[in-house]
Amino acid sequence: MVIVPASKAELRKEQRKILLRSGAAAMVCMLALGGTQYLLRGAKVFPDENLESRLLFIAAANLLLVVWVIIGVAMVARGRRHSAEDIGGSAYSRPSSRIAVAAAFLQNTLEQFVIASVTLSALVMLEGAAMMPFIAASVVLFGVGRVCFLVGYSKGAGGRAFGMALTALPSIAAFVIALAHLITRVWQT
Repeated sequence: MVIVPASKAELRKEQRKILLRSGAAAMVCMLALGGTQYLLRGAKVFPDENLESRLLFIAAANLLLVVWVIIGVAMVARGRRHSAEDIGGSAYSRPSSRIAVAAAFLQNTLEQFVIASVTLSALVMLEGAAMMPFIAASVVLFGVGRVCFLVGYSKGAGGRAFGMALTALPSIAAFVIALAHLITRVWQT
């Protein structure tokens, strides 16, 4: 396990782990997002095209995403309560080793939540009900990605790469799709 590579060889080894595990996550994302979109597009399990239905759907998706931020907050708060070094708060000291992983998980999860919430909201508003299967799969991948990220965190960058990519790639895909749709609409007017 390499947390801080001591040599260029260790750094390259860690970078290869990141690349391989991110690639594996990309394959999982393509299968999950593409498969869900293909198999469930037009399925009656999703709301219809009207604005109220789309807003309710994205509200539910955002609530499921924010659960991971709440979990991160709870992890840090619990750690702070039980640590003399941390109970004073982050304004007065860096996180101790007792809560450092929880604090890093919370920060990364909050960042990923903001990106996912904005991109998935844009996607459902621009593309409509047709993208609801994609959004549902993205929410599931986000949760699985957060678990993998947290479990792998103590194993260094290579250890958390799969979870990081599994969390981030659906948001990147949603961003690209929504932006392409927006550019196409602007171009056609």
